[in-house]
Amino acid sequence: MGASPGPGLSLKARAIRWLAVREHSRQELRAKLLRWTDQPDAAAEVDALLDELASRGHLSEARFVESRVRVRSERFGNRRIELELRQHGVALDPALQERLRLGELARATEVWRKRFGQPAATPAERAKQMRFLAARGFSGEVVRKLVADPYDTETP
Repeated sequence: MGASPGPGLSLKARAIRWLAVREHSRQELRAKLLRWTDQPDAAAEVDALLDELASRGHLSEARFVESRVRVRSERFGNRRIELELRQHGVALDPALQERLRLGELARATEVWRKRFGQPAATPAERAKQMRFLAARGFSGEVVRKLVADPYDTETP
């Protein structure tokens, strides 16, 4: 079962097959389905199909968000996760957002440990570590706490 279901499948069969592999956002599944149809007025048909799938519990934005957060939080910070979710047309609920915020330092520490394993010996190396963590979407506050400058006398 690959990423592209067979050519003779209906839109519904394609959608269910894709959802069986992993959770999708409504926006993502809609775009995939529209690529597989050659009918000019297919958008209404696809939207009706998505409504049906959602009403039957096959398509769930909440499950998609939980799944995406679970997979991405091991490697990425809150900013990156929130950006990816926005690109899929969904947002974090406040409880999940708070849970991610509270665990961000621990997650960043684990990512840093796997990548670097030891404190930076030079300012250039420290900057490299900070850029790496920032690129992964960790907040500036978390990055500064984790990669503290040993020569900074103002840091508590």
